Amino acid sequence: MDPASGGGAPEVNAGVLLAVSPAASAEALTAFARALMEDVRPEMERATGARWVFDMVDSYQLSDDDARRPSDFLDEASLHMVEGPYDVLLVITDVGLVSRKQRVVPGLASEISRIAVLSTRKLLVSPRGRPVRRLDEEPVRHNATALGLHLLGRLLGLPPGREGGGVMAPFRFEEEGRAPPRFSPGEEARLRARAARIPERTEPAHGAASTVAFHLRSAARHLGPVLRPLWRNRALLLPLSLPGLATAAVAPVFILVFTAEIWDVGLNMPPSTAATFAVISILAATWYLLRVQNLFFPQKEQRILTEHLAALNVTVLLTMLLAMIGLFLLVGLLILFIQFFIFPAGLIATWPTLEDPRVTLLDRFVLAAFISTNGVLTGALAGGLESRSLIRHLALFDEVS
Repeated sequence: MDPASGGGAPEVNAGVLLAVSPAASAEALTAFARALMEDVRPEMERATGARWVFDMVDSYQLSDDDARRPSDFLDEASLHMVEGPYDVLLVITDVGLVSRKQRVVPGLASEISRIAVLSTRKLLVSPRGRPVRRLDEEPVRHNATALGLHLLGRLLGLPPGREGGGVMAPFRFEEEGRAPPRFSPGEEARLRARAARIPERTEPAHGAASTVAFHLRSAARHLGPVLRPLWRNRALLLPLSLPGLATAAVAPVFILVFTAEIWDVGLNMPPSTAATFAVISILAATWYLLRVQNLFFPQKEQRILTEHLAALNVTVLLTMLLAMIGLFLLVGLLILFIQFFIFPAGLIATWPTLEDPRVTLLDRFVLAAFISTNGVLTGALAGGLESRSLIRHLALFDEVS
């Protein structure tokens, strides 16, 4: 929400969403969540200088108790975030939480979306020979408070700390003697400096132009959180993780590169035309996949949009754009390899459709770009992608340990 006007302290609205497996008790998880809200509120208010209002948003039933990735909660969490609207949203679940490094972790936080996921599964695991912990035990409550504060700190942009470094240190369950967790003076100073920017700005839906402008303003205000996932997710290499897309793009080029007509077109195409065709095709393929696969958040029509979800949409768009550029480069390099090392050197002179069979280095690159552009369009239209596959490769969430 917009920062409070006047000289008063800003108000931060935090939503808590429960994702409950069939084997868990919704009542017990609700009581755990309410206790967690009460425990983290005083420290968050002290450290930020803002008034924190926690709200139990809703609970929904999971289909099974299998471990999940944080992206599996994004659709539901983003929908409730704009319905609030909320400045931050914490998802609490009893199922295991798997990071992009295939590790089972107690929690994950996404600064760009202001959404965090806390799993009680790791909190309840006890040493060998001891009974499984319960949610209402004091050690579980104390450690959950430390974990909750760590996740909220990550949502607000605090970097991870070192071992023994307080709230932002890597989370470790402590059986006894955990003191009430507190942010360090340096962390508190950073949080207070950002307090006025914690409340979300929102934008009513007033047409495409205002929506685009709001997305651009939001991305500019949070440039670091927008760009960091692009580095982590290696978007240029994303096509290698999407076999359907890559196969649909690569399959037709093996035919095109050995076809006389494609050489005829490529050798008579100006480089500027090939470049323009490539740029337009990459942009069109990017937008097509974003819209067809419904990759923007929230994935249901809403009358308003929060600032961080707008910035998240920009990250998704840039990831998809870089993926299409990566696909273009992948196919282009494959075509160049075929041209230089596999294509028979004297074969082109036997094709009667070519008036001048001489091929320069520039001609080869233009032809490779032209065929690669066709591959990108074919991949987007015929191969597509699974939205879940893409979201899981966005690297939006940071591990807490």
